[in-house]
Amino acid sequence: MTTDTTAHTETEIRAVLDEHAAAHAARDADRLFAAYSTDPVCYTLAPPLQQGPDTPYGTPDGLRVWFATFDGPVHIHYRDPVVTAAGDLAFVHTLTRMSATPAGSDESFSFWFRSTFGLRRLDGAWRIVHQHESTPFRMDGTFLAATDLQP
Repeated sequence: MTTDTTAHTETEIRAVLDEHAAAHAARDADRLFAAYSTDPVCYTLAPPLQQGPDTPYGTPDGLRVWFATFDGPVHIHYRDPVVTAAGDLAFVHTLTRMSATPAGSDESFSFWFRSTFGLRRLDGAWRIVHQHESTPFRMDGTFLAATDLQP
């Protein structure tokens, strides 16, 4: 790929992440699912180990239920995403911050976790085909999620 092509590809992929974050902020499940291929593999923070059409958060309806547990936007921020692309395949890794206010609460929360995305160019558009989110856990025997970490 030429430098111009590489820069253009990176811009397109970053636009997918921007749209992913904007769909969260708008709490728009259909818009969020539009960023994905028709059969993505998603390992998100929410149980079970893998999301799919038979899991609570693996469908637009399931995400609408989750979005309803918040007042206002669900802010997603990708910190310094690193894009690696070749042909019609790309990977992105980034630290991600989620901030939101639970429904009925005056207190918002914010925490950081790790994200990796696999993307493919399908019919001329980049789509998320693989998503992996994780949070570190305490190695002291408690195995509690370490959601208090800051980059």
